[in-house]
Order: sequence, then structure tokens, then C-alpha cells
Amino acid sequence: MKAPLALLAALLLTVPAAAQFGTDRQNPVEGAPADLGDAESGGLLLPDTTLIDMPTSAVLDLGGFASRSRFFAQGGFVDWLGFGVYPRVNLGVSVYIDKLIGNDSPVQLTRPELQVKIRFFDGDRFIPAFAVGFDGQGWLYNRPRKRYNHKQRGVFLVGTQEIGIPGLQMHAGMNISDFDSNSIFGMLGFSLNLRDKMKLMAEWDAINDIFNSRLNTGIRFYLTPYFNVDFAIRAIGHGGTFSNGIPRKAERIVQFKYVGNF
Repeated sequence: MKAPLALLAALLLTVPAAAQFGTDRQNPVEGAPADLGDAESGGLLLPDTTLIDMPTSAVLDLGGFASRSRFFAQGGFVDWLGFGVYPRVNLGVSVYIDKLIGNDSPVQLTRPELQVKIRFFDGDRFIPAFAVGFDGQGWLYNRPRKRYNHKQRGVFLVGTQEIGIPGLQMHAGMNISDFDSNSIFGMLGFSLNLRDKMKLMAEWDAINDIFNSRLNTGIRFYLTPYFNVDFAIRAIGHGGTFSNGIPRKAERIVQFKYVGNF
């Protein structure tokens, strides 16, 4: 456990130094207030508040909203609604449904989960932007044990900084899924925006021990400034089964997101 946490701490400390080699852009940190732009006039995209599973430090603008829908293994479906309720403060709720797609039955609904994110520092060329929050949504619900096989994010801290070249961002942070175990997990991600048409994404999530950590990769297509679609693979290299018989293996997901303003 100490090794991955030490690695994350070192990465967070080296981000400001690495950022010095980036080009001088007006808005180096995605999701800063100046980065919201005028999408209708062909300006910058609205900020991406998540990669595949892990959060970024970006938040929706005041009065903004987002609807995100994910389809995944065994007919599963999750839908999120998020709102910019105050400057730099987002609130959201998600609903997880098993066996919604396909011929399996019965359709099974789990309790709604809450999301909160507060961006407390906007960052600059040399210091990452930071956000704290809570996310109660887990993955692959284990009904006999009444918990998620892939634990919820819980309380988290995440930083985002552009490094190296324009459009390349690094995201790093840590989270505590629940306070019964007090286990601390790390997360590390990279994203590359290609001319506001697509984004390449890779993340190493749930870093506590190698066996249970997850490597996720994906690509995001921006069909309009307000609508994008993701294709991704989660948990690359996993094998075996969970205690409730669900295969413990890589899964393909498709995700749609619409972002707008009131």
C-alpha cells in the first residue's frame, strides 16, 4: 500500500515542474472559469468532469447541467444527473440498474447514489487545479452481500494539470471508499485532446494492491460541443469470478454525455 501512495505523492509534486515544459496557453487547466468559453461560437469544449471512472478537477459552471448514461456488462445501465449549484460546486445523483438491456430478468434497481464535488483551487501553469468530493456510485453490485464488487469512490481528492504538450493532461489523486476499513486508494490518469474532436484516455484506478487495481483505456468522440460518446475497456487483465458469480474480467462500456446550461 505504501509504495503506490508514495508514487502518487511524487507524481503530484513533479507535475508543476513538468508543466514548465508545456506551451504558454491562455487556459492551461481544463475546467477553470475562463475555460468554459462560448461553445456556440466554436470556442473551447465544456470541461470534462470525469475520464472513464476517475474524476478530474473540472466542474460544471454555475447553472450548468450534465446527463451521462453508461451501458456495460450483462445488460447493466447507470445514469447520472449533475448540476452546477454554486460557483465551483457540483451536486449530482446516479441510478444503477442491472439487466436492463437484453433478455435476462428480472430488471434490478439499486438505491440512488449521491455525488458532490468542490473545486477549491483553479491552478496555473505550475500548480495543478484541485477538487475534493464524494461519489457513492460503485460497480457490479453484489446483491447477496449488499455492496459493490468494485467499491464506490467515496471521499476523494484529485488534481489536474496540463503537461508536456497542449491538450495532454495528467490527473492524480486518492480516495477512501469507506471509513470502516480506512483503506486509501490512489488513482492516476492521462488524457489527450486531439483538436477538440476526440480525447484519448487511460487511467490506473483503485491503486492499493496490484491484483485489485484496475487499468482502463478509452476514447471520447465530441460529436458536438455539448454531446460526446465514449468507448472504453475497464479492468484490463482481470480474471476469475466475484463471490456472487459475476465474472471478474475486462468489460466493454459505451457512454453518452450531454452538457448544457439553464
